[in-house]
Amino acid sequence: MDIQMTKMMYQSMGIDEKVFDFGQKIAESLKERFEEIDKTAEYNQLKVVRAMQQCKASEACLYASSGYGYNDIGRDTLEDIYAAAFHTESALVRPQIACGTHALAVALSGNLRPGDELLSPVGKPYDTLEEVIGIRPSNGSLAEYGITYRQVDLLEDGSFDYDNISKAINEKTRLVTIQRSKGYQTRPTLSVKRIGELIAFVKNIKPDVICMVDNCYGEFVETVEPTDVGADLIVGSLIKNPGGGLAPIGGYIAGKKEFVENAAYRLTSPGLGKEVGATLGVNQPFYQGFFLAPTVTAGALKGAIFAANIYERLGFAVVPNSTESRHDIIQAVTLGSPERVIAFCKGIQAAAPIDSYVDPEPWAMPGYDSDVIMAAGAFVQGSSIELSADGPIKPPYAVYFQGGLTWEHAKFGIMMSLQKLYEKGLVQLP
Repeated sequence: MDIQMTKMMYQSMGIDEKVFDFGQKIAESLKERFEEIDKTAEYNQLKVVRAMQQCKASEACLYASSGYGYNDIGRDTLEDIYAAAFHTESALVRPQIACGTHALAVALSGNLRPGDELLSPVGKPYDTLEEVIGIRPSNGSLAEYGITYRQVDLLEDGSFDYDNISKAINEKTRLVTIQRSKGYQTRPTLSVKRIGELIAFVKNIKPDVICMVDNCYGEFVETVEPTDVGADLIVGSLIKNPGGGLAPIGGYIAGKKEFVENAAYRLTSPGLGKEVGATLGVNQPFYQGFFLAPTVTAGALKGAIFAANIYERLGFAVVPNSTESRHDIIQAVTLGSPERVIAFCKGIQAAAPIDSYVDPEPWAMPGYDSDVIMAAGAFVQGSSIELSADGPIKPPYAVYFQGGLTWEHAKFGIMMSLQKLYEKGLVQLP
């Protein structure tokens, strides 16, 4: 197709010619890098198909169960598929897990007991976990059950503070939690290789400690997962990468059988565990979403790289930068003012297929310590594998962009974010 036809389509959807030309030039410079992403997606696609075939996924697995959900072949087979794909002994994949924070809370509370200590060797966890842990007091926190918490911040250059991690591990340390992605911080996302090095260091000091990785936003970005390098548990949300944009809800916990079962007893009830939990018609999108996840993740990854190159070229600090290797789908852009953060998010919303006509506004979202703006005109509410952006309205005024079920839509979203900034005179194009 002639590029002029595409350009006219963009212009008909509100993109200025100068914005289009700038974005198109950036996109064309990334073709070789995108080919490498496609190779990773191909490998991961085969990995998922192999797991489905090994576990004998059948048409019967797509049917629904109700009530107690006893003997739900689809649920049980899907959990075997997750375990096979992530090379673990067991997995818990359930619509009853409401979100990623819930999955993490279930894994933590299922495997920690009064008197135990939780250690984060990678600094402060994601904001919504602060109340789960008890860093910020909340009803039902781990702190209320006598579980203590300790953290070791990353060094200024983003590397692990091995000296202080060694000092922090003690006889009470039961579980080490490692957040792969950056959350609302501008630190580097951790590669699977680096996670493996950290786990090996911790296990060398205390072999029986449980190493759990918050894998949100990282699944299928690389050809290996943290469970391939020693993680005892990985935890994630199905409305992020592994749901492939089709899962309407849910989360997963995968790892060693003992620790997964402990989490299952917390999710349902002691004595019941994985035996109950009806799937209520979500098996089919769970299966199909996991099948599509490697390709969908690749599209989101291309969008993140495109965003980094766009905004770095305009002089903004971006993490990761335009050339760094990628280990999750999130792109942080430090915009330096609340006006820019709000304009960026309004652009992402304007590019959405759903609710494109509404304007997102900052609000006091539960679980956060400042107003947060979130843009996501998604088919699934809150789905961050779909085109979305969000950020806290506080210094350094960074926005976090992620998702896009296709690269083409992610590209449009980034161009629209730039359009909104350009219209308000908040950026100057070269």
